[in-house]
Amino acid sequence: MSATITRHRQRKKLKADINVVPYIDVMLVLLIIFMVTAPLLNLGVDVELPQANAKPVQQQKEPVIVSVTADGAYTLKLEGGANEPIDATTLQAKVAAFVRANPDVPVFVAGARDADYSTVFDTMVLLQQAGVPRVGLMGQPADK
Repeated sequence: MSATITRHRQRKKLKADINVVPYIDVMLVLLIIFMVTAPLLNLGVDVELPQANAKPVQQQKEPVIVSVTADGAYTLKLEGGANEPIDATTLQAKVAAFVRANPDVPVFVAGARDADYSTVFDTMVLLQQAGVPRVGLMGQPADK
């Protein structure tokens, strides 16, 4: 009788392996989907600039643009890149490093029409402390 029990146990031995191939396939498909869709996500902040009847300034290099939104948040755009939200200390450090590497790059502040004047002024002081020799203000052409 004990011989039949041992044979029975040997036949029904459980297999403890996990087949990971389907999981790897799913992960590769998800990786491809995220790699394709990540560049398509273009986040931006719309800033309504004040209008003026001034001539546009001709520049040789792509300017550094610091935008101040109506709620006082900062965004930074370096050399044709995308606007990235940034805090004041990081803004000062990044602009200082960029201006040290490119001393003749123009730096502009794009303050929203609804932005507090003191916030725009503090941004200009912040940029001066970062070593920017000249800071310009941006605006939109006036509607005729």
